Amino acid sequence: MSDNWVVQNLERALETWNEKFAEIWTLLTQSPESFKGGAIWNVIVSIHGALQAIGYALLVLFFVIGVVKTCGSFAEVKKPEHALKLFIRFAIAKIVITHGLELLLKLIAIVQGVISNIMSASGIAASGSTLLPSGIIDAIENCGFWESIPLWAVTLIGGLFITILSFIMIMSVYGRFFKIYMYAAIAPVPLSTFAGEPTQNVGKTFLKSFCAVLLEGAIIVLACVIFSVFASSPPVVDGSASAVTQVWTYVGELIFNMLVLTGSVKMADRIVREIMGL
Repeated sequence: MSDNWVVQNLERALETWNEKFAEIWTLLTQSPESFKGGAIWNVIVSIHGALQAIGYALLVLFFVIGVVKTCGSFAEVKKPEHALKLFIRFAIAKIVITHGLELLLKLIAIVQGVISNIMSASGIAASGSTLLPSGIIDAIENCGFWESIPLWAVTLIGGLFITILSFIMIMSVYGRFFKIYMYAAIAPVPLSTFAGEPTQNVGKTFLKSFCAVLLEGAIIVLACVIFSVFASSPPVVDGSASAVTQVWTYVGELIFNMLVLTGSVKMADRIVREIMGL
Protein backbone atom coordinates (compact mmCIF):
# COMPACT_ATOMS: atom_id res chain seq x y z
CA MET A 1 0.00 0.00 0.00
CA SER A 2 1.18 3.50 -0.82
CA ASP A 3 2.52 5.78 1.94
CA ASN A 4 0.37 8.64 0.65
CA TRP A 5 -2.62 9.34 2.94
CA VAL A 6 -4.94 10.23 0.05
CA VAL A 7 -4.17 6.97 -1.74
CA GLN A 8 -4.53 5.00 1.49
CA ASN A 9 -7.94 6.55 2.18
CA LEU A 10 -9.26 5.64 -1.28
CA GLU A 11 -7.78 2.14 -1.13
CA ARG A 12 -9.32 1.50 2.31
CA ALA A 13 -12.73 2.60 1.03
CA LEU A 14 -12.41 0.34 -2.02
CA GLU A 15 -11.22 -2.50 0.21
CA THR A 16 -14.39 -2.17 2.31
CA TRP A 17 -16.47 -2.15 -0.85
CA ASN A 18 -14.71 -5.23 -2.23
CA GLU A 19 -15.17 -7.10 1.06
CA LYS A 20 -18.91 -6.39 1.17
CA PHE A 21 -19.28 -7.14 -2.53
CA ALA A 22 -17.54 -10.50 -2.10
CA GLU A 23 -19.69 -11.23 0.95
CA ILE A 24 -22.84 -10.57 -1.08
CA TRP A 25 -21.62 -12.93 -3.78
CA THR A 26 -21.10 -15.62 -1.13
CA LEU A 27 -24.41 -14.99 0.65
CA LEU A 28 -26.43 -15.32 -2.54
CA THR A 29 -25.15 -18.88 -3.00
CA GLN A 30 -26.13 -19.87 0.54
CA SER A 31 -29.45 -21.40 1.49
CA PRO A 32 -31.33 -20.21 4.59
CA GLU A 33 -30.58 -23.59 6.16
CA SER A 34 -26.80 -23.02 6.06
CA PHE A 35 -26.81 -19.26 6.70
CA LYS A 36 -24.95 -18.44 9.93
CA GLY A 37 -24.31 -22.12 10.53
CA GLY A 38 -28.01 -23.01 10.48
CA ALA A 39 -28.68 -21.67 13.99
CA ILE A 40 -31.32 -19.20 12.78
CA TRP A 41 -33.02 -21.82 10.64
CA ASN A 42 -33.33 -24.19 13.61
CA VAL A 43 -35.21 -21.50 15.53
CA ILE A 44 -37.47 -20.84 12.53
CA VAL A 45 -38.24 -24.56 12.24
CA SER A 46 -39.26 -24.62 15.91
CA ILE A 47 -41.54 -21.61 15.46
CA HIS A 48 -43.01 -23.12 12.29
CA GLY A 49 -43.78 -26.34 14.16
CA ALA A 50 -45.44 -24.45 17.00
CA LEU A 51 -47.66 -22.53 14.56
CA GLN A 52 -48.76 -25.69 12.80
CA ALA A 53 -51.27 -26.37 15.60
CA ILE A 54 -52.79 -22.93 14.96
CA GLY A 55 -52.75 -23.67 11.25
CA TYR A 56 -54.75 -26.87 11.75
CA ALA A 57 -57.32 -25.01 13.87
CA LEU A 58 -57.65 -22.32 11.21
CA LEU A 59 -57.86 -25.06 8.59
CA VAL A 60 -61.11 -26.29 10.11
CA LEU A 61 -62.43 -22.73 10.50
CA PHE A 62 -61.70 -21.74 6.89
CA PHE A 63 -63.09 -25.05 5.67
CA VAL A 64 -66.40 -24.44 7.47
CA ILE A 65 -66.52 -20.86 6.15
CA GLY A 66 -65.92 -22.17 2.65
CA VAL A 67 -68.67 -24.77 2.95
CA VAL A 68 -71.16 -22.18 4.21
CA LYS A 69 -70.37 -19.65 1.49
CA THR A 70 -70.10 -22.02 -1.46
CA CYS A 71 -73.02 -24.33 -0.69
CA GLY A 72 -76.54 -22.96 -0.80
CA SER A 73 -77.95 -25.66 1.44
CA PHE A 74 -76.95 -28.77 3.38
CA ALA A 75 -78.47 -30.89 0.63
CA GLU A 76 -75.74 -29.75 -1.76
CA VAL A 77 -73.07 -30.96 0.67
CA LYS A 78 -74.57 -34.46 0.55
CA LYS A 79 -74.19 -34.65 -3.23
CA PRO A 80 -71.24 -36.96 -4.06
CA GLU A 81 -69.55 -34.51 -6.42
CA HIS A 82 -69.71 -31.64 -3.89
CA ALA A 83 -68.65 -33.86 -0.99
CA LEU A 84 -65.69 -35.20 -2.98
CA LYS A 85 -64.62 -31.69 -3.98
CA LEU A 86 -64.76 -30.48 -0.39
CA PHE A 87 -62.89 -33.54 0.85
CA ILE A 88 -60.11 -33.09 -1.72
CA ARG A 89 -59.77 -29.41 -0.85
CA PHE A 90 -59.57 -30.20 2.86
CA ALA A 91 -57.01 -33.00 2.27
CA ILE A 92 -54.82 -30.79 0.06
CA ALA A 93 -54.90 -27.95 2.59
CA LYS A 94 -53.99 -30.41 5.35
CA ILE A 95 -51.03 -31.73 3.32
CA VAL A 96 -49.87 -28.18 2.51
CA ILE A 97 -49.80 -27.25 6.20
CA THR A 98 -48.13 -30.52 7.24
CA HIS A 99 -45.47 -30.34 4.54
CA GLY A 100 -45.42 -26.57 4.11
CA LEU A 101 -41.79 -26.22 5.15
CA GLU A 102 -40.72 -28.86 2.64
CA LEU A 103 -42.65 -26.97 -0.05
CA LEU A 104 -40.87 -23.72 0.81
CA LEU A 105 -37.50 -25.50 0.78
CA LYS A 106 -38.23 -26.86 -2.70
CA LEU A 107 -39.01 -23.35 -3.92
CA ILE A 108 -35.78 -22.11 -2.34
CA ALA A 109 -33.81 -24.88 -4.07
CA ILE A 110 -35.33 -23.97 -7.45
CA VAL A 111 -34.42 -20.28 -7.10
CA GLN A 112 -30.93 -21.16 -5.84
CA GLY A 113 -30.53 -23.17 -9.04
CA VAL A 114 -31.59 -20.12 -11.07
CA ILE A 115 -29.03 -17.98 -9.23
CA SER A 116 -26.27 -20.56 -9.82
CA ASN A 117 -27.12 -20.72 -13.53
CA ILE A 118 -26.94 -16.94 -13.81
CA MET A 119 -23.52 -16.97 -12.15
CA SER A 120 -22.28 -19.76 -14.42
CA ALA A 121 -23.66 -18.19 -17.59
CA SER A 122 -22.06 -14.84 -16.75
CA GLY A 123 -18.62 -16.44 -16.74
CA ILE A 124 -17.79 -14.66 -13.48
CA ALA A 125 -16.70 -17.25 -10.94
CA ALA A 126 -16.32 -14.72 -8.13
CA SER A 127 -17.00 -11.02 -7.67
CA GLY A 128 -14.35 -8.85 -9.26
CA SER A 129 -12.35 -6.41 -7.19
CA THR A 130 -12.48 -2.69 -7.80
CA LEU A 131 -8.92 -1.38 -7.65
CA LEU A 132 -7.47 2.11 -7.79
CA PRO A 133 -5.74 2.55 -11.18
CA SER A 134 -1.99 3.02 -11.12
CA GLY A 135 -2.32 6.25 -13.15
CA ILE A 136 -4.46 7.80 -10.38
CA ILE A 137 -1.97 6.67 -7.73
CA ASP A 138 0.94 8.21 -9.65
CA ALA A 139 -0.93 11.49 -10.15
CA ILE A 140 -1.71 11.74 -6.43
CA GLU A 141 1.80 10.86 -5.29
CA ASN A 142 3.32 13.46 -7.62
CA CYS A 143 1.28 16.26 -6.01
CA GLY A 144 2.89 18.72 -3.64
CA PHE A 145 1.51 19.54 -0.19
CA TRP A 146 -0.69 22.46 -1.26
CA GLU A 147 -1.95 20.63 -4.32
CA SER A 148 -2.94 17.64 -2.19
CA ILE A 149 -5.22 19.67 0.13
CA PRO A 150 -8.24 19.64 -2.26
CA LEU A 151 -7.53 15.95 -2.84
CA TRP A 152 -8.08 15.30 0.85
CA ALA A 153 -11.57 16.78 0.62
CA VAL A 154 -12.37 14.79 -2.54
CA THR A 155 -11.13 11.49 -1.09
CA LEU A 156 -12.81 12.06 2.28
CA ILE A 157 -16.19 12.64 0.63
CA GLY A 158 -15.67 9.91 -1.96
CA GLY A 159 -14.39 7.39 0.59
CA LEU A 160 -17.32 8.12 2.89
CA PHE A 161 -19.83 7.64 0.08
CA ILE A 162 -18.22 4.35 -1.01
CA THR A 163 -18.22 2.99 2.56
CA ILE A 164 -21.85 3.98 3.16
CA LEU A 165 -22.99 2.43 -0.13
CA SER A 166 -21.20 -0.83 0.66
CA PHE A 167 -23.04 -1.16 3.98
CA ILE A 168 -26.40 -0.22 2.43
CA MET A 169 -25.94 -2.92 -0.18
CA ILE A 170 -25.00 -5.67 2.28
CA MET A 171 -27.92 -4.70 4.55
CA SER A 172 -30.32 -5.21 1.62
CA VAL A 173 -29.02 -8.74 1.11
CA TYR A 174 -29.28 -9.53 4.82
CA GLY A 175 -32.80 -8.12 4.74
CA ARG A 176 -33.73 -10.70 2.10
CA PHE A 177 -32.69 -13.50 4.48
CA PHE A 178 -34.77 -11.96 7.26
CA LYS A 179 -37.82 -11.90 5.00
CA ILE A 180 -37.31 -15.54 4.00
CA TYR A 181 -37.11 -16.54 7.67
CA MET A 182 -40.26 -14.62 8.56
CA TYR A 183 -42.21 -16.15 5.68
CA ALA A 184 -41.05 -19.65 6.65
CA ALA A 185 -41.94 -19.17 10.32
CA ILE A 186 -45.47 -17.83 9.76
CA ALA A 187 -46.26 -20.13 6.79
CA PRO A 188 -48.82 -22.46 8.52
CA VAL A 189 -51.22 -19.58 9.14
CA PRO A 190 -51.63 -18.25 5.56
CA LEU A 191 -51.39 -21.76 4.06
CA SER A 192 -54.43 -22.81 6.12
CA THR A 193 -56.57 -20.49 3.98
CA PHE A 194 -56.42 -23.03 1.13
CA ALA A 195 -59.10 -24.99 3.03
CA GLY A 196 -61.84 -22.59 1.90
CA GLU A 197 -62.55 -21.37 -1.60
CA PRO A 198 -63.36 -17.78 -0.47
CA THR A 199 -60.05 -17.54 1.45
CA GLN A 200 -57.69 -19.40 -0.89
CA ASN A 201 -56.45 -16.17 -2.49
CA VAL A 202 -54.63 -15.36 0.76
CA GLY A 203 -52.60 -18.56 0.44
CA LYS A 204 -51.90 -17.93 -3.25
CA THR A 205 -50.73 -14.40 -2.53
CA PHE A 206 -48.51 -15.68 0.27
CA LEU A 207 -46.77 -18.18 -2.02
CA LYS A 208 -46.38 -15.59 -4.78
CA SER A 209 -44.90 -13.10 -2.30
CA PHE A 210 -42.50 -15.75 -0.98
CA CYS A 211 -41.37 -16.55 -4.53
CA ALA A 212 -40.87 -12.82 -5.12
CA VAL A 213 -38.59 -12.59 -2.07
CA LEU A 214 -36.58 -15.56 -3.33
CA LEU A 215 -36.27 -14.10 -6.83
CA GLU A 216 -34.80 -10.92 -5.36
CA GLY A 217 -31.58 -12.93 -5.18
CA ALA A 218 -31.61 -13.42 -8.96
CA ILE A 219 -32.08 -9.68 -9.56
CA ILE A 220 -29.26 -8.87 -7.13
CA VAL A 221 -26.96 -11.35 -8.90
CA LEU A 222 -27.75 -9.75 -12.26
CA ALA A 223 -26.95 -6.31 -10.83
CA CYS A 224 -23.66 -7.59 -9.38
CA VAL A 225 -22.69 -9.24 -12.68
CA ILE A 226 -23.34 -6.03 -14.60
CA PHE A 227 -21.35 -4.01 -12.06
CA SER A 228 -18.46 -6.51 -12.26
CA VAL A 229 -18.25 -5.88 -16.00
CA PHE A 230 -18.19 -2.13 -15.36
CA ALA A 231 -15.55 -2.56 -12.64
CA SER A 232 -13.31 -4.55 -15.01
CA SER A 233 -13.12 -1.44 -17.25
CA PRO A 234 -12.08 1.52 -15.05
CA PRO A 235 -13.35 4.99 -16.00
CA VAL A 236 -11.26 6.72 -18.65
CA VAL A 237 -9.33 9.58 -17.05
CA ASP A 238 -7.42 12.30 -18.93
CA GLY A 239 -3.81 11.83 -17.86
CA SER A 240 -2.95 15.41 -18.83
CA ALA A 241 -5.50 16.88 -16.40
CA SER A 242 -4.67 17.96 -12.86
CA ALA A 243 -4.57 15.36 -10.10
CA VAL A 244 -7.72 16.80 -8.50
CA THR A 245 -9.61 16.57 -11.80
CA GLN A 246 -8.41 13.01 -12.41
CA VAL A 247 -9.36 11.83 -8.94
CA TRP A 248 -12.70 13.67 -9.00
CA THR A 249 -13.54 12.17 -12.43
CA TYR A 250 -12.59 8.67 -11.35
CA VAL A 251 -14.28 8.78 -7.95
CA GLY A 252 -17.39 10.47 -9.35
CA GLU A 253 -17.95 7.89 -12.08
CA LEU A 254 -17.15 5.05 -9.68
CA ILE A 255 -19.66 6.33 -7.11
CA PHE A 256 -22.26 6.75 -9.86
CA ASN A 257 -21.86 3.08 -10.87
CA MET A 258 -22.01 2.04 -7.20
CA LEU A 259 -25.15 4.11 -6.70
CA VAL A 260 -26.78 2.37 -9.67
CA LEU A 261 -25.83 -1.03 -8.25
CA THR A 262 -27.01 -0.16 -4.74
CA GLY A 263 -30.25 1.26 -6.12
CA SER A 264 -30.82 -1.91 -8.14
CA VAL A 265 -30.26 -4.03 -5.04
CA LYS A 266 -32.64 -1.85 -3.03
CA MET A 267 -35.29 -1.99 -5.78
CA ALA A 268 -34.99 -5.77 -6.31
CA ASP A 269 -38.16 -6.33 -4.28
CA ARG A 270 -40.19 -3.87 -6.35
CA ILE A 271 -38.80 -5.19 -9.64
CA VAL A 272 -39.73 -8.79 -8.83
CA ARG A 273 -43.17 -7.82 -7.51
CA GLU A 274 -43.91 -6.05 -10.80
CA ILE A 275 -42.83 -9.18 -12.67
CA MET A 276 -44.99 -11.39 -10.42
CA GLY A 277 -47.95 -9.03 -10.74
CA LEU A 278 -48.14 -8.33 -6.99
